[in-house]
Amino acid sequence: MAAVSPATATTAASLSLPHFSSSSSPFILSFKTSTKVNNRCVRCGVRSLENQSGHRSLDFLSNGDPISLINPNSLNSPISMSASASESGSKCSKRVCLFHSDETRDLAERIVAQSDCIELRSINWKKFDDGFPNLFIQNAQGIRGQHVAFLASFSSPAVIFEQLSVIYALPKLFVSSFTLVLPFFPTGTSERMEDEGDVATAFTLARILSNIPASRGGPTSLVTFDIHALQERFYFGDTILPCFESGIPLLKNRLQSLPDSDNISIAFPDDGAWKRFHKQLQHYPTIVCNKVRMGDKRIVRIKEGDAEGRHVVIVDDLVQSGGTLIECQKVLAAHGAAKISAYVTHGIFPKSSWNRFKLDTKGDPAEGFSYFWITDSCGLTVKEVMNKPPFEILSLAGSIASALQV
Repeated sequence: MAAVSPATATTAASLSLPHFSSSSSPFILSFKTSTKVNNRCVRCGVRSLENQSGHRSLDFLSNGDPISLINPNSLNSPISMSASASESGSKCSKRVCLFHSDETRDLAERIVAQSDCIELRSINWKKFDDGFPNLFIQNAQGIRGQHVAFLASFSSPAVIFEQLSVIYALPKLFVSSFTLVLPFFPTGTSERMEDEGDVATAFTLARILSNIPASRGGPTSLVTFDIHALQERFYFGDTILPCFESGIPLLKNRLQSLPDSDNISIAFPDDGAWKRFHKQLQHYPTIVCNKVRMGDKRIVRIKEGDAEGRHVVIVDDLVQSGGTLIECQKVLAAHGAAKISAYVTHGIFPKSSWNRFKLDTKGDPAEGFSYFWITDSCGLTVKEVMNKPPFEILSLAGSIASALQV
């Protein structure tokens, strides 16, 4: 990276950068410490990143912070970050102290890398001899008057109680506002009662979160992605402000970068997936599948749409065993799909069921998938499938960083 000699620094010097085309990799601005010139503290800030001719330049001012440029692609990360997300750091409306669970550490670090306005904070996660949590929020007095967020992962009942203990404690530390980021709402598939005696645990969890104490700024904000059933937004009480985000924009960005982007069709495995996502993907030809009962079996059939010669991407909110997706793959291949890929926001894959999904290495979509995209909403899954084709990780970091600035 080009450097500016302190001896030649002035109140408004300029560092010219090479021109980057629109297809070039995005760059992240990283602010460092100030330096002294002739016993005078000289700091630099950004005046503009582009002039009228399209040439990038950085203007060094006397009241800013020194700047370095980092190319995300130089990190050789296997996790895809959207270009729009990496620019979120330049849109800073408030500074946020971000705490996280053990499982979400990697995602928290990616979120902080997206914005200079988010600062990573830590919690000591320990247990007493009897197994109950022994928790300590570091520098608790230092977050008074600050905007605070907690990045949670309710991956199993065993970790929910310790995180709820922290979630209930943080708003009471005299903070300006509190935001809970729960990328995956885990009980979303248990949202209704079919027989007397069924317990809708989605409602139970929503009610628990609705009773998080208020902060100085008012009710807690909740950020979650692609909740399973649309009606679940009404399960939350008036003492929490749910913000329902989606991972579909990440998928759309990835599809646009494919060499056959003009030959994409979107397949929904059932009517529920169509209801959730069809408006966000309405510019693509659509295929809708459904399940029909044949004796004791439920068979997937194409309800509408044509897969012939198309690269078909199956879209749903989550996957567990993967049985439905594999049945969709078979029927789409039988109807002439040229390639088959899949996207789910939440890759749960209990008992390592991701092993069922193979890479198509022979140009036969009946034998495997060209791509299988998931987000990093489930950190344990990400660690298992990282660098294992056909899986690719689309990070929610940029979307979360932007949501924390609302």
